[in-house]
Amino acid sequence: MKAVRRLILALAVALLPALPAVAAEKVDVELVLAVDISGSIDSYEFDLQRKGYANAMRDPRVMDAIRANQRQRIAITMVEWSGVETQVQIVPWMLVKDAASANAVAEAILAPPRSGGRWTSISGGIDYSMKMFESSPFTGERRVIDVSGDGINNSGRLPEEARDDAVRAGVTVNGLAILNDRPNPFSGYYQQTAVPLDAYYADRVIGGVGAFLISTNDFEGFERAVVQKLVREIAGLDVRPAGGFAGR
Repeated sequence: MKAVRRLILALAVALLPALPAVAAEKVDVELVLAVDISGSIDSYEFDLQRKGYANAMRDPRVMDAIRANQRQRIAITMVEWSGVETQVQIVPWMLVKDAASANAVAEAILAPPRSGGRWTSISGGIDYSMKMFESSPFTGERRVIDVSGDGINNSGRLPEEARDDAVRAGVTVNGLAILNDRPNPFSGYYQQTAVPLDAYYADRVIGGVGAFLISTNDFEGFERAVVQKLVREIAGLDVRPAGGFAGR
């Protein structure tokens, strides 16, 4: 009798109508903000970064860029990275379509405690960001990784290897190079690579359709740079450069 009941149950399950798959919400852009929180970022700089991204999300020019797109909505998440084994998603995927949702992202950016480590793995940040697309509940017309940092890769594989893998998957990698000469908590003054950091990012970090680089001369200019960068990433529009940074 048990075998008969199991057979009847199996047949009943097989005859049930298939449940429709839940379609991912479509957006203009899926954007990963990948932020350097390695040892060269002291607490003052860390605070400026967090506030810079939060304030940029509230900037009306960013909302204008979102509204300039067909769907007038984007999906955004933020990750923080340092060494090759140290990355964390601090803001889950969130929809931005109006001032209220943009403010919600800004508040989410400010809320988590600092994570991080000593080393700098741009490649690790890009690789981790690629995993974020796999878990995204959205489908974007474009997928973009926004990498910001103040140092060269010194942990993990070469950044151009991670960049090239991302580009082959149809993802654009943009860069924000912070030309920082402040002392850091671990090793005195940050030593630049043989080439300027913005040239390093241009050659070894950015790539893909429409990829570009923004550079800022200090952390105080970070927020202005982030606004310009977000506008270009979201809608392909330029905003007038302010002092301390330039688009490339």
